[in-house]
Amino acid sequence: ARDQLEIEEARTKGNVGGGVVKKSLGMHSSAKRSIYNRYVDPTAVRQPQGDSNRQVMPPPPPPPPTALPAPVLQNNQSNNTDSSTNKLEESGGAKHIDPKLIEMITSEIMELNLTTTWTDIAGLTDAKRSITEIVVWPMQRPDIFTGLRRPPKGLLLFGPPGTGKTLIGKCIASQSKATFFCVSSSSLTSKWHGESEKLVRALFAVARSRQPAVIFIDEVDSLLQERSENEDESTRRIKTEFLVQIDGASTQGEERLLLIGATNRPQELDSAARRRFVKRIYIPLPDLSARQAIISNLLKDQKHTLVDSDMEHICTLADGFSGADMHSLCHDAALGPIR
Repeated sequence: ARDQLEIEEARTKGNVGGGVVKKSLGMHSSAKRSIYNRYVDPTAVRQPQGDSNRQVMPPPPPPPPTALPAPVLQNNQSNNTDSSTNKLEESGGAKHIDPKLIEMITSEIMELNLTTTWTDIAGLTDAKRSITEIVVWPMQRPDIFTGLRRPPKGLLLFGPPGTGKTLIGKCIASQSKATFFCVSSSSLTSKWHGESEKLVRALFAVARSRQPAVIFIDEVDSLLQERSENEDESTRRIKTEFLVQIDGASTQGEERLLLIGATNRPQELDSAARRRFVKRIYIPLPDLSARQAIISNLLKDQKHTLVDSDMEHICTLADGFSGADMHSLCHDAALGPIR
């Protein structure tokens, strides 16, 4: 009844917009509010009763968000791959070369820090002297070997299997402090169309960025065999790209890049490829003194009771054996006490 009376009085005094009186939020239920009372925001911060002089400070603002550090991107390539890519970019050779091909060459084909010496190769005195004069010295002192003294860019090692042709290639790279690239026909072939030519191009580009460099092609006759009418088109393109790259290495005299091919059948090489291997050295089977040196090198770290006369007799019986055959002979003899 009281509320109804207040509403009627407000209407008679001209307050047409008066509304229904509601209870104030947060106040006691017995406290009544008139429509003339001042509006109080229920969400405002109130001072506690009995301490009117105390000021209630608003809560401090939240601290600014901390900036997260920039993510560190990890590089999955090896140091050798990064170095090869950087050198290729500096020399301009990285144009149109896929970085994945460069990574494959540096991880599977390239070898660093070789420690092979001429003492590891028994015999072959004439071959070692010729290789030292025409290959090692020019790569060590390119300022002297200029003009007519300029060394050949292609070297062909041919002879029976197991005579140490691959070991000679590693020794050349080790003695000349060069980067060694051991290439086989399987490492340069791909099932994708046009990928093999890109691999050949990337191989020579990486080798030029790693000068002095030695590219050793084992069983080169399987890669550069005589061209015929029945051969596959992809094989023909690989040969053409290889010959073009060899010509590029031969015409640029300031490059310290040597291409070595090893084969057991030099007669099956393509005539154009054979012409590009200017220097050709025959690697024969080891003679008696070379076989004795091979056995001495193999048994120097092994316990045995053989005297010089026994070794000479064994080497005499092993006439016609290659270096690989002598290694297999010593390996089987070392397993004799275990059997």
